[in-house]
Amino acid sequence: MNYASTITAEAQENVSADVAVGHDPHNSSSLRRNLLIAGGLLFALLLAIAAYFGLAGGEPVGAGDDNAQAPVVTVISPGRTTVDGTIEAPGTIAARRPMPVGVVGEGGQVISVRVDAGDWVGQGQVLAVIDRSVQSQQASAQAAQIEVARADANLAQANLDRALQLVERGFISKADVDRLTATRDAAAARVRVAEAQLGELRARNARLNIVAPASGYVLMRNVEPGQTVSAGSGSLFTIARGGEFEMLASLSEDQLASLSQGVSASVVPTGSDKSFEGQVWQLSPVINEQTRQGTARIALSYAPELRPGGFATARIASGTMQATVLPESAVLADEEGSFVYVIDDENKAVRTSVTTGMVTPQGIAITGGLNGNEKVVLRAGGFLNPGEVVTPRRDGE
Repeated sequence: MNYASTITAEAQENVSADVAVGHDPHNSSSLRRNLLIAGGLLFALLLAIAAYFGLAGGEPVGAGDDNAQAPVVTVISPGRTTVDGTIEAPGTIAARRPMPVGVVGEGGQVISVRVDAGDWVGQGQVLAVIDRSVQSQQASAQAAQIEVARADANLAQANLDRALQLVERGFISKADVDRLTATRDAAAARVRVAEAQLGELRARNARLNIVAPASGYVLMRNVEPGQTVSAGSGSLFTIARGGEFEMLASLSEDQLASLSQGVSASVVPTGSDKSFEGQVWQLSPVINEQTRQGTARIALSYAPELRPGGFATARIASGTMQATVLPESAVLADEEGSFVYVIDDENKAVRTSVTTGMVTPQGIAITGGLNGNEKVVLRAGGFLNPGEVVTPRRDGE
C-alpha cells in the first residue's frame, strides 16, 4: 500500500473540505497575529502596574514571602538634641500679699461703705464708716470735764498765790500753804487725767472707721450699709497689697530640685490665650507628705485678666537639657498615657511609653522612655497594633 499517496489524498480532501466550509488559511494566520498583539498589550499593562507600585514605595516580594501583606510604615531615628528645658505645671492665681481688713474698734452699725471690689485704695483711706453718735456724745462730755478740772485747777492756784502773800504777814501758817499747794497739784493732775480720757475716747472713735492699712487693690467686700459689725465679724475687706499677684504652681520633688529663685516663667490663665511674664520668687521649703509635691510661687504684676482663685498653667524655664524631639504625629496618647510605636529587629510594632516635655518648634521633647536610636513610627501609629509585623521605610527614602 502506498502511504504517501494516501496522506496526500487525505490532505487534499481536508483542504477541499476547508474551502467548502469557508476556512481560509490566511484567516488562521491573522488570528495568531491578533493573539500576539493582545498578549503584548497585557504584558505592557502588567509592567505599568509594577512601575506604579515601585514608585509608591513598595518593594517586590516573592509569592511565598511572609511579609507580602505587611503594611509599609515610615520610621525615623530621632537621636538626641539640646533643647531649652521648660517645666509645665498647673496651679492657681492668688494675691501675693493678701490683707484681710476687719473691725479694729468696738464696732457698731455701718453707715456707709465707700469702696467696692475692684477699686484701688491708698494707705489710710476710709473704706467704711460706722455710726458713732453715742461715742461722740461721750467725747463731748469728757471735753466738758476737762474744762471743769481746769477751773478747779485755776481756783486752787489762785488760793495758793493769795496764801503765799499772807504767809509773810503771819496770817497763814506754813501748814496751810502746804495744804493749798497739794490742792493745786491735785487739780492740775485731774486736768491731765481728763485730757487723757478725752484722747482715749477720740482714739476709739477714730478706730470706728474701717481704713486701708496699705495701698492696694480691693479683692473682696463683705459688708453693706446698715449691717452691725464687731470685732468678731471677721474680714470685711480683702486687699492685695500693692496690687501684686502670684501663681502657686504645683511641682514634683524632682522639678523643684531643678529650679532656683529668680528664674523666669510664663503664666497662661485657663480660658485665655494671653501669657503673663513673671519670676519664681519662692520655692516651697517643704513637700506635702500625701501628694509628694511642693509649690513654686511666681510673682506677677497686676493685670485685669488675672483673677485670684482662677486656674492657670505655668511654663518655667529650667535651663538646657538633652532630649529626643519627635514630630507631633509620632506621639500618641490614651488613658494609660503618652506612647510611641517602635519597630524592633523582627519588624514588629512595640508600644513604648514615653514622658513628654515642652513643645518646641521642631516637635515634642521626649524626656523619658527613648534614647533616640530606636526606629520610631512617624505616622499612622494609631492604625497599628502591638506585635503587628510591618515593612519599615526610612523617612525620605
